[in-house]
Amino acid sequence: MISRARHGMAVLMAVGCLVGLSPLAACAQEEYKPPVAKEKSTTQKSPSQKSTKVAQASAKEKAKEKEKAKKAAATEKVHKISIQVAENNPQLMNLALNNASNIISHYKKLGEKAVVEIVTFGPGLTMLRDDTSPVKARIQTMSLENPELTFAACANTQTNMSKQESKDIPIMSEAKITPSGVVRLAELQSQGYAYIRP
Repeated sequence: MISRARHGMAVLMAVGCLVGLSPLAACAQEEYKPPVAKEKSTTQKSPSQKSTKVAQASAKEKAKEKEKAKKAAATEKVHKISIQVAENNPQLMNLALNNASNIISHYKKLGEKAVVEIVTFGPGLTMLRDDTSPVKARIQTMSLENPELTFAACANTQTNMSKQESKDIPIMSEAKITPSGVVRLAELQSQGYAYIRP
């Protein structure tokens, strides 16, 4: 669109050329071009085009909300701790349970999640034996109160104890059996678990 000042100069030059007041070279180069008015678009958007735009905007908003939810989930920190019990010592077993309880309690107060796994092997498997565990009642109570606390019993140790005692070695229902306690600890560490040996 030509501005008013430019339009005015073009008119003056055209008049000047006609009257002879302007040099001919300028008249030959400059040609009067009347301003062209912009045509207003007469096409209106159909209702289907409007609804498509609304649907696209809604889809974009949903995508943004999903992205925010993913970021929130990713930023929610989960503290992962593995605790080793490899001795048949009731004091050590209670200490491991105390550590697990304190860790879970600490992070709950902060509004954060903690996952704790106690892994037993060697003489420490006694902790999870259904027939001889000195901390059986405590493990049962803690398992009910803390779903984020799990127990792993070494299958290698269970097999060796079974051979030595010439009987099946029952494991508490609160524990899962893992092929090797030492390997389980290594796997947990590779998954980002902190390692504690009380």
